[in-house]
Amino acid sequence: MDNHLRRFLGEHFSVTRRHFVKTGVLSAAVLATQEAFTAQAEQDPRLQQALTDLETWLTLPDDFRDVSRGKPKPHKLDDAKKKEVGLTRDSWKLNVISDTENPAIIKNPLEGDNAFTFDQLMELAKEHAVRFPKVMTCLNIGCPLGNGIWEGVPLREVVWKTQPTENLRRVFYYGYHNDEPKQMFRSSLPVGRILEDPYELPPVILCYKLNGQWLTSERGGPVRIVVPEDYGFKSIKWLTNLVLSNLGTANDTYIEQNNDVYSPLKTFCATLTAPNAAKPDAPIPVTGWAQIGISGLKKVQVWISERDTPLPEDDPNFTRAPWQDAAILPAPSDYGGGYPDGKIPSATMGFDSHGQPESWPLRLTRAHWSYLHPGLPAGRYTLRCRTIDNNGAAQPMPRPFRKSGHAKIETIRFEVV
Repeated sequence: MDNHLRRFLGEHFSVTRRHFVKTGVLSAAVLATQEAFTAQAEQDPRLQQALTDLETWLTLPDDFRDVSRGKPKPHKLDDAKKKEVGLTRDSWKLNVISDTENPAIIKNPLEGDNAFTFDQLMELAKEHAVRFPKVMTCLNIGCPLGNGIWEGVPLREVVWKTQPTENLRRVFYYGYHNDEPKQMFRSSLPVGRILEDPYELPPVILCYKLNGQWLTSERGGPVRIVVPEDYGFKSIKWLTNLVLSNLGTANDTYIEQNNDVYSPLKTFCATLTAPNAAKPDAPIPVTGWAQIGISGLKKVQVWISERDTPLPEDDPNFTRAPWQDAAILPAPSDYGGGYPDGKIPSATMGFDSHGQPESWPLRLTRAHWSYLHPGLPAGRYTLRCRTIDNNGAAQPMPRPFRKSGHAKIETIRFEVV
């Protein structure tokens, strides 16, 4: 193994080792994982190259995939139009009002001359700002749009400014979409989720920064909602309106499009480097990513089968297949994302005061993994990968339905010739 790769592997494991030493729980399992991972990388130069070519854990803001809606898309407007409609930091205003059809009782609606401004948001940020890592994913797309550190003010701080007194059950919100009702994209949350953070979740935030940089228009700036545990449709871009309501059910746009809007992020995985073809008895390197959903991540596993072998009809999720454990990469020394030296800033949720993760892999983010198969005889094969979450549920369970979030087991066909 060359010195560059040895340093790469050593740096990956040094973060994990320091954390466990500090907490007094450095175990044989941690050491065994390191040894197995390093041994895999030493066996094959192609796996070495795949590991060093992996994307950084954090995605550069400009490299996030874009699935924005609108004709034209709001971030495509020219600067003068953005300023006119409130899509710049110096012109942004947020209306926070009661629902006219299902009114909540509030004493101080924020609208018109009393609308909430970006300067007021920054005043709140001096005392209440939070930042946390989150992978942004579309409900119906089989790969993350990007993984970032999102910064903002808990939404509840602004809700309380309206002085609500009763009949407040739900908050729905929407952004600027060219003043065309047909283009409006709306999401909603029960007010309890906004006022309180259950299950050790970060708060729902009015977000204004991504990876320490002001939120660009393409990423939903100047201000968007970010809901830590949910898919992207809950994290509305170009936020302009917040409606406090006595409505008892969700009124999200995604409900109208036959989606399940009550589904938090799922745990699942896919490949980054996988074979198109291989030589007989030559090692086969595989790398990939895993989305760590609400139930965490315990394992990533790989299974390679002969393509013409009949599959049992009574086991559609391949639960009885001879799956093999892959290696989940430890925390990196360089997190990327545009931060200086790839370091996580202090006071980031999930990290300690030195910018080291409090656990790994982090829930609601992503991780990378690798696997090295020793080799196969000539033939046609199928490669599959899956996750096992912290509850022992194997992908695509426990929620296999597409409308509650993509989690299909990836299938890759290749030949050994």
